[in-house]
Amino acid sequence: MAAASWYHQDISRVVAEELLAKAGRDGCFLVRDSESVSGAYALCLLFQRHVHTYRILPDDEGLLSVQTIQGVQAKCFRTLPDLIGAYQQPNNGLVTPLLYPVLRARQATEEDSDGEDGRGGGHTASAVPAGGTGTGTWVSAPITGRTHISQQLHQRLQEQVHSSPASDFMGFMAEYLNHHLQLDLEALRHGHPQLRHLSTALVTACRALHRQIDFTLAGLETLARVFDPPMSPHSPAREQVSSSLGEAGLRGWSSSDPDLELLLNKISTVNHLLSSLEKKVLKSLQETVSRHNLALPSMVASPPPTAKPLAVQSFEVKVSKLQRAALTVDVESGTVAITKKGSVSPEETIPQDKILQLIKYQSVQNKVRLVYDREPQRNLSKDFVFPNARKREAFCQLLQLMKIQHSNLDEPDLISVYVGTWNMGSTPPPRSLASWLTSRGLGRTQDETTACIPHDIYVIGTQENSLGDREWVEFLRASLKTLMAIDYRVVALQCLWSIKIVVLVKPEHERRISHVHTSSVKTGIANTLGNKGAVGVSFLFNGTSFGFINCHLASGSEKTHRRNQNYSDILRSLVLGDKRLSAFDLTLRFTHLFWFGDLNYRLDMDVQDILAHITKKEFETLLAVDQLNLEREKNKVFLRFSEGDISFPPTYRYERGSRDSYMWQKFKPTGVRINVPSWCDRILWKSHPETHVVCNSYGCTDDIVTSDHSPVFATFEVGVTSQFVPKKAPGSDPEPLACIEWESIEVIVKTASRSKCYIEFHSYCLEEAQRSGENTSQSCDIPGFLKMGWSSKHLPVLNPILSDLEYLGDQHLLLSIKGVESCESYGECCIAMRSMIGSMAQQFETFLFHRGEETGSMRGWMKVRVPKDRCSTRERLYEWISFEEEDTEPVADAPMCPKPPPQPLRSRPRSLPEPTAGYTNPAYFIFEGVP
Repeated sequence: MAAASWYHQDISRVVAEELLAKAGRDGCFLVRDSESVSGAYALCLLFQRHVHTYRILPDDEGLLSVQTIQGVQAKCFRTLPDLIGAYQQPNNGLVTPLLYPVLRARQATEEDSDGEDGRGGGHTASAVPAGGTGTGTWVSAPITGRTHISQQLHQRLQEQVHSSPASDFMGFMAEYLNHHLQLDLEALRHGHPQLRHLSTALVTACRALHRQIDFTLAGLETLARVFDPPMSPHSPAREQVSSSLGEAGLRGWSSSDPDLELLLNKISTVNHLLSSLEKKVLKSLQETVSRHNLALPSMVASPPPTAKPLAVQSFEVKVSKLQRAALTVDVESGTVAITKKGSVSPEETIPQDKILQLIKYQSVQNKVRLVYDREPQRNLSKDFVFPNARKREAFCQLLQLMKIQHSNLDEPDLISVYVGTWNMGSTPPPRSLASWLTSRGLGRTQDETTACIPHDIYVIGTQENSLGDREWVEFLRASLKTLMAIDYRVVALQCLWSIKIVVLVKPEHERRISHVHTSSVKTGIANTLGNKGAVGVSFLFNGTSFGFINCHLASGSEKTHRRNQNYSDILRSLVLGDKRLSAFDLTLRFTHLFWFGDLNYRLDMDVQDILAHITKKEFETLLAVDQLNLEREKNKVFLRFSEGDISFPPTYRYERGSRDSYMWQKFKPTGVRINVPSWCDRILWKSHPETHVVCNSYGCTDDIVTSDHSPVFATFEVGVTSQFVPKKAPGSDPEPLACIEWESIEVIVKTASRSKCYIEFHSYCLEEAQRSGENTSQSCDIPGFLKMGWSSKHLPVLNPILSDLEYLGDQHLLLSIKGVESCESYGECCIAMRSMIGSMAQQFETFLFHRGEETGSMRGWMKVRVPKDRCSTRERLYEWISFEEEDTEPVADAPMCPKPPPQPLRSRPRSLPEPTAGYTNPAYFIFEGVP
């Protein structure tokens, strides 16, 4: 019999409300895991078109009780089924008895990445956890004892999957526990203890091990023979060794169904060879040295390579319609020289400290204006037109690097970040990864003048990587050392089966890295196999938080919904960042979050039409049918993420050994599978508002052909903050401190609940989290939406730990809307304090997110007051490069806190429409009186 299916496990509040709304009857109910309290549950009940949520909490003894209205005696139960049965009766403190359970849908197991049959069993188990523990005994509707044992063991297997490195067995073992354990139990009950089905499962799982041991045995045997002392070809000892090893190898190769005894014999032989081989080699070499009187050469360590000095770079430019010149940038000496065409000596040499501003023209992508200081007290500006936009960007990057190298700052304002992703196709990499690590190939690539400038941070994500963890890391470090002459340090390595992420930094940045966290999530068959999933790394770079996620999502053109679900599972389960922010949406926990990998989204178009558009380089037409773009347009995945413009061909599925043709047909025993060429490999990012991040390149290689995927790269210029040291010690003077004041806040959330709510305020500039009072106004005239408001009297005045303008301009506030009854979040958002600084209140407007979904909008009025003697600030290194824009009048009485330049990249792909205005969801406009 099926287990109780009104328990929906870890679905979100939004999904629970949608299921109840579809049911549409008063008294419909379901139970899900609590989002706010670990080990607790949420009872969701529909009554009069509104969803009422009650918390089910465990006590110290594991007994469960429902939090209901005051004055009603709480009842305790040992299991959820007992509790649900009791509350089907009236007068128990609920708005209505539990009448109609909303059943959980049974989901068939998906195929794995390449369409191969999964081994994880047919349907997901419908089980109800007993008591209040998340990993305790599982209780279901009455079933047979043998099935109960099978479910218990399967649950234990799932728990071990998360920590066991031997995950290759899990698919076979899951199938055994689901389908064959009962047969072994039945045989055992009749007096047959052989466990025949377990033996068959182990033999099947160990087939690959047999092959590996055979190869290893052959190699070890050959090596052992090399160091054997000379003897007659027919020596009894040699014949004995050859006979035993040859027989084992022959049996291994010829047997189509090897047994466990043979495997144990092979392992024993390998163990013997390995333990004796080192002694044998050492003895042989010692005898050789003494026999020939050889002197071993002394090993002198070669000096580490020094960092390569940057060569002087020259750019041909137009100064006017008829006049040409050469711009020479010498990063090491810190000068820019202007030499007219035909002249031998420079007309003018400008030191870096005299360069005041660099203005990029957005209307003319290859034009730039240089503003510099000339004695006496006179500023000049000159316009230069480069041959193309890439040359202009290279010039700007060199000037930026020159400013950084010659600045007197102890800590950097700006760093460069490289992100790479590659599905290696279970094949070893080529000897050189130079094109990938230097961002050369197709698309928006680095100019040759800047391609070999080393980045501060390298983040490499791979999928289907067959190399060992240590082997892969050392290969990357050696590649970068060859290219950049820098011995990069390892910040973190996180692996999930063949999914790997490596973070490397320059040696001088090692001390700036702290609070490193790693995590992984499995999204393979039944979320227990790691052939699909994600690995992540997070850390602080001085005062700036970074998150990096490398994922491999479900494959197949028809698996769009499954990929979306993978994304949601990763968002919910990946444990990264500050633990104090664990209740917030993962995408809000970091100043900068980069998400990349083999996302596996495909193109919804006939394969022949796709090939024709690729030949004509009509990428915009293809991007309009790209599944990832379409799902982002529907707000299904990657809300508010950015991606660089794609100007390179689809990176999958190429013929291995070439980039000339796509292999879009895959022949399988079940038939021909079509894999249309697609941009499976992507790099996206999301940053806090009013921070500095610029994507300088986004492309793929065209010369690495070992896999059916091409490696993809992106490079970023990222503004960072340092640990701020105030000029005055906090509390040294009695002057008033800075404060954050709220005039009003208005929130619209997508919910069928009428619950009262409060707001939680989190920030690194606050000593501890603060909370507001309950909302002072509330209306739910529009079905499915709840509008709430807070007045200034019910909003707290927040006092930052430091009052300096320079410090507060870099801070952000994280807000969470929580239900008073359930303490669960209805949505979270991030507000930048930089624009709010001044004596006049400023309006803000932002989205609300929860578990990767858009759940509403927030807007209001606030101001950040800063004491007059704390208003000094400085220009950041990235702020001296600006963009051509119309002049705007500054806000009256506002301190001059530098504003970040407008981002040159679109926040969404060109195939996605820009948001029009106001609230994000069109349904919200009805509150504005918009038809």
